[in-house]
Amino acid sequence: MILRIEYCADWSYEQEAVGLAAKLLEYFKHEIKMLQLVPLEGSRFEVMADDEPIFSKLETDRFPEYDEIKKSLQDL
Repeated sequence: MILRIEYCADWSYEQEAVGLAAKLLEYFKHEIKMLQLVPLEGSRFEVMADDEPIFSKLETDRFPEYDEIKKSLQDL
């Protein structure tokens, strides 16, 4: 799978993005083919797997929990 985490660089969401990426790489080490961390603007924190949206901070107004992202990826 190809994971993409888009995060807001203006609001310094790097720690959340890197922390989530590290946990996902540890758990899905054999399934992840590529992981992209993409700094953008706009208070975003979006997670996509194979171009499918998994989580959107823009829609939920909160950061994702690791367990909910993990479950979403397991359900793919």
